[in-house]
Amino acid sequence: MTRFVDKPDFIQPAVNGPSAHLVASLSQAIHEHRLLPGTKLGEDELSEIYNVSRTVVRSALQALSHVELVELKRNRGAFVSQPTVREAREVFEARALLEPRTAHSAAERMTPEAVARLEAHIAAEHEALAEGEVGKALRLSGHFHIEISRIADQSTIAGFIERLVARSSLIIALYWKRQSALCEKHAHHALVDAFRRGDGQDAEELMKSHLLDIVSGLDLSETPKPTGSLKEILKG
Repeated sequence: MTRFVDKPDFIQPAVNGPSAHLVASLSQAIHEHRLLPGTKLGEDELSEIYNVSRTVVRSALQALSHVELVELKRNRGAFVSQPTVREAREVFEARALLEPRTAHSAAERMTPEAVARLEAHIAAEHEALAEGEVGKALRLSGHFHIEISRIADQSTIAGFIERLVARSSLIIALYWKRQSALCEKHAHHALVDAFRRGDGQDAEELMKSHLLDIVSGLDLSETPKPTGSLKEILKG
């Protein structure tokens, strides 16, 4: 059985040097909804939490702003990005255009090794849910979609999908109305079954349905407020 290897840094800017660890940690906290959209990321507090200079913190926040995980506001500081309702709709419209066709291509290029990798991925998602780690399960669910685009061997489109999935994580944190339906077991399993059969048309239709189901779980009227201090969130 293929063993799943979690890569929590899958949606983050490629950064080297002293700020790399900080970028990875903040990215993971954002994708797992421990840092909610709108949370202020104070330089002094981050410097104390991670025991690094403010220069390192500033570099990390700049890098995260380039991939729209962080918003830098003039004279106010850095905040976890807070997508608008309009952005939420645009992101999922773009995913609906790209991902079904990519799923079709992935089915045509699928190998037994790739199927085993996706199955191990699903098992990790369900294990996270069973342990009550909803944020981690959400991050893994996003990675599942990115993995499909990589199997399709479409590097340019995979890059677009990765950015859209990253944005989706923030959108779901803001507007998700039924977390109990997160990563519904049938959706990803059905996709893998189509991949195993090499049925591109079925994979395409299943991906369309899956994305529609995600959108149906959004309530574009509610915006939760971040709670807790940075130290409690990142060290607790």
